[in-house]
Amino acid sequence: MTESTNFYNDGFGWICRACERDLKPPSESANRSRLLREGEAESKTPRFSNSALAKWADESRQTLVCPRCGITQKVKRQK
Repeated sequence: MTESTNFYNDGFGWICRACERDLKPPSESANRSRLLREGEAESKTPRFSNSALAKWADESRQTLVCPRCGITQKVKRQK
C-alpha cells in the first residue's frame, strides 16, 4: 500500500494522522486493555473504536476523506 501525507494504512483501513494524534489516550491509560477502556457497545448507535478511520470519497477509490476533520487527499495505488 501507498503511504500518504495525511493518511496511513494500518492493515485494517486508512487512518487520519492528525485525528489519531488528537484522539490518542493519555499515557497512563495506554497500558490498559482496549476492553477496559471501551466496554461493550450498549448504545443504539454503535461507534467505531477508531474514529480517525477514513472513508473513500469516490467510487473509484482514489480519494480518501476523514469524517471527523474533513481532510481529503488523493491516494495513488501501486500495482
